[in-house]
Amino acid sequence: MRVEVKLDAKGKGYRQLNSEVRQALEAGATQILLDGVNGHYYLGAGLRGNQRLVVNGTPGNDTACYLDGPEMVIYGNAQDGLGNTMNNGRVIVHGGAGDVLGYGMRGGELFIRDSIGYRGGIHMKEFKEKCPVIVIGKSAGSFLGEYMAGGRIVLLGLDSPEGQIIGRHCGSGMHGGCMYIRDTVDRDLLSPDIMNVPLSKSDEAFIRMCVSRYGEYFGLAVEQLPAGSFLKLVPRGNRPYARLYAGV
Repeated sequence: MRVEVKLDAKGKGYRQLNSEVRQALEAGATQILLDGVNGHYYLGAGLRGNQRLVVNGTPGNDTACYLDGPEMVIYGNAQDGLGNTMNNGRVIVHGGAGDVLGYGMRGGELFIRDSIGYRGGIHMKEFKEKCPVIVIGKSAGSFLGEYMAGGRIVLLGLDSPEGQIIGRHCGSGMHGGCMYIRDTVDRDLLSPDIMNVPLSKSDEAFIRMCVSRYGEYFGLAVEQLPAGSFLKLVPRGNRPYARLYAGV
């Protein structure tokens, strides 16, 4: 049985609000509704379990950092560092997100309805069954997938001008994982550290699944996006900067 608690963030500092969230969870709440959120840091930080947080407003930096299981639904935009070092769980953002989305992300899922800022997916990684996923609805700023060591990024490029769904230096320093980017990009924006390879049947199935879930979460009809219209971008090697170091 779902036990729901409502909290009002207005007039409260982030420490107080986070304390109230933890107290409610310790008392047995399985869903928390947070109203009036406006720049409160660290919401959901380090939470474990299968609870659900629904955020109305704009949470502050490092929301869902170290998240390990719960689901967060944000009705508004997210600021920088969303999903920082996230380990498990899901974050669904009914808006856009700022810079360094999913920094060092180790597992779980981020679904962003609109666009994100710079350095999305930087230092993402994966190990064995842990494979983080970021799905972005519209566009991404420069350095998408920078130093990426694992995981998957899917960029749908909805409602974005032709050739402008990414910024410069996409995949700079990337040495693991892969990105699926809708094929409307200017190839000059791609880093020389990455290359385009053919999609496999499993790649196409994964893209279709992400597109379907994106449409389900945000109530949008996007099933018409064919999986074959995406580039699959992977690193050229696992040591892109080896030439800069002595003895290699």
